Amino acid sequence: MDDRTKWVVAGVAIGIATPLATAWVLRRLREALLLSSVDGIRAQPSQEEENMLAGRPYNPGKCDILQSKLQMSKKLCAEINKLDGLPASRDKWCRKLFGKWSTGYVEPPFYADYGYHTEIGDNFYCNHGCVILDCGKVTIGNNVFLAPYVGIYAATHPLDSKARLDYELGNPIVIGDDVWIGANATICPGVTIGSRVVIAAGAVVAKDVPDGVLVAGVPAKVIKQIT
Repeated sequence: MDDRTKWVVAGVAIGIATPLATAWVLRRLREALLLSSVDGIRAQPSQEEENMLAGRPYNPGKCDILQSKLQMSKKLCAEINKLDGLPASRDKWCRKLFGKWSTGYVEPPFYADYGYHTEIGDNFYCNHGCVILDCGKVTIGNNVFLAPYVGIYAATHPLDSKARLDYELGNPIVIGDDVWIGANATICPGVTIGSRVVIAAGAVVAKDVPDGVLVAGVPAKVIKQIT
């Protein structure tokens, strides 16, 4: 290869590398700005959020602060959902999204309302397509496994059609340790699930579940003791 060809090749390489490097830097800057803005947005006080977490009627559509917090959660979920399969690449986003995060893995896509109203223990696994609507506080213990498309819904609405237009409600959910929740199961607002529990696929859990049982059905009922 003569000198002229070498310079042409080098020029092409630089022409390709420079835009790639610029894109990488811009992506890292955008990520840093997003991560640095989370705490400030979440720290903003809101009477509507206080009402929500206290189980009182609230209206998120009439509160700009709540809307900004919802949008922040969507941005964080979007980052989790577009990353590769390496657990470490999602860890920093999970630590920012959730109110408490220790060790675990979240398969994309994953969606949450606020994220930081959810506290998660050690060794958590969340399969594809799960949703946590944490309008009420959601507390998840250690060694909890979620199969695909599990829904954990702390959000609810009034039965009265007129009231439903004015406000909604949040009721806390608690899930104990060593719980396996099967595919497409639904955990309804206000439910407490004990430890060492298995929730069968497709179950709709509308009432509290004691320790050490298998529950299944719509609505879910205790099938048998397992521990």
